[in-house]
Amino acid sequence: MKNSIYILLICSLLLTSCKSSSVIKSKQYSSIYNQNPLSVLIMPPINRSTNVEAKEFFYTTLNVPVINAGYYVIPPFLSMEILKRESAYDAELFIDRPSLEVFAEIFGADIAMFTIINKWDKSSVFSTVTIDLEYILKSTRTNEVLFTKKGVVTYNTSISTGNPLLNIAASLINTAAIKYVDVARACNNYSFSDIPKGKYSPKFGLDREEKSSPKKFNVRLPK
Repeated sequence: MKNSIYILLICSLLLTSCKSSSVIKSKQYSSIYNQNPLSVLIMPPINRSTNVEAKEFFYTTLNVPVINAGYYVIPPFLSMEILKRESAYDAELFIDRPSLEVFAEIFGADIAMFTIINKWDKSSVFSTVTIDLEYILKSTRTNEVLFTKKGVVTYNTSISTGNPLLNIAASLINTAAIKYVDVARACNNYSFSDIPKGKYSPKFGLDREEKSSPKKFNVRLPK
């Protein structure tokens, strides 16, 4: 009898903790709803991985999920040229600055988006590409962090043919030939899947009560 009571208590505590861990968007992203930003400047990603091309993979794919969420994105290639001209292409010089108003003045941007790629590892043995990354969206007006995600994405490149030996060979080839732009795109789409909808989205202001995803994640893609 006592054991049954203990089990019920443990189950009740687990259910309570699960419920309390889910936060609605209006609470997790209250600053975005308060400021209602319109435009986003995508800063060149900060690449701390050993893959020298990782920066470009992400830079060319970051705009789509943000545009789809209802924000105006300063055209990346135009902003890249201006940032280079102004000696501001190195995002690492700005990510910890106390003020980002210069980007509001030059581009009219409400948000400066920073992406940090900490690791990009390919494993042909395990048929995976593992990326450790972080996204930080800051207000150019207040320097406040409006949106942040940090975690690890394990991108599965394995192929199932029904034959174990063929599976291994096919997965090795697929891992070697995988388009890394597709990997970066999958990371970005997942990470921005719950960003509050911007003013150019028909769902603007209607998603406040939706559940948000955790700020920290460890996910395997494709699901």
